[in-house]
Amino acid sequence: MKYRKFGSTGIDISEIVFGAGAVGGVVFQTDRDTRIEAVRRGLDYGINWIDTAASYGDGQSEENLGWILKELDADPYLSTKVRIGLEHLGDITSEIQRSMEASLQRLQRERVNLFQLHTAVTNERGTMRGSISLDDVLGDNGVIAGFERLREQGLCDFFGFTGFGDTNCIHQMIESGHFDSVQTYHNLLNPSAGRPVPDGLSAHDYGNMIGLAQERGVGILNIRVLAAGAVAGVQNTGPAAGLSPGSGGEADFLRAQKVNAALGDQEGTPAQTAIRFALMNPGVSGALVGFGQLDHIDEAVAAVDMGPLSDDVMKQLDALYASDFSTA
Repeated sequence: MKYRKFGSTGIDISEIVFGAGAVGGVVFQTDRDTRIEAVRRGLDYGINWIDTAASYGDGQSEENLGWILKELDADPYLSTKVRIGLEHLGDITSEIQRSMEASLQRLQRERVNLFQLHTAVTNERGTMRGSISLDDVLGDNGVIAGFERLREQGLCDFFGFTGFGDTNCIHQMIESGHFDSVQTYHNLLNPSAGRPVPDGLSAHDYGNMIGLAQERGVGILNIRVLAAGAVAGVQNTGPAAGLSPGSGGEADFLRAQKVNAALGDQEGTPAQTAIRFALMNPGVSGALVGFGQLDHIDEAVAAVDMGPLSDDVMKQLDALYASDFSTA
């Protein structure tokens, strides 16, 4: 395993981060022995960060990680999240406190390393599904106030957020100086978070937010590396597929087909190609990958030693991006 600086936190994290969410779901959608072996195998490979959330499996991911890590006598870096819904806006700080206490109880821990906002942020409330406004985050008695109270209590070390919403809001949150990390939507099918893209790309343009975060010393957890499975040939029709505008299950499946047809297996499996692409960006601290079965862990870790994609492959990708390859 290789390691990178996690922004300005002083922590070095593994290039592969163990995603314990619903995409993959090995921590809560498999039998007991597989759950334990998955975490053990990841840790044995040198993965030193596990990411979860209260919403994953309606708390099941956190609960299982709690007893699995106890059984393995393991203490990796751990991050979890809070969702602030429109129903919580009357008392944001209390909902943050309640959510953290419930997460720690399930995780059987006294603190987590990173606590993250798991709600899209837009210029106006509700313009994306369940989104809140920038003022709800940075204003008086907002998310940051709630997070600061947790840190004062010794319940978390660092603050982060999931980078969905209006691009200008995400950029302002990075620039605010209040956040240590951001989870960034960046993959082969939509690279806009890590590089300029041609005008007219039908997927959401995140405006090279990785570059901005790197300049500001904000760590990057690269999420959706496999685009909810589309890169590996799975057409996800559930709500998770449409978290980023313009990247629904059908559109991403079409993009993935064109990428895989162009590249073939010259850079490894589709998943390995996607992971290598993510890790080519020096601003990425770690590629957060969800695993559905044990050999997915082997496959992801092997990608680390394969290095960057070739110049020829990058030229092929540039040509696809210029064509807005989500169209027929």
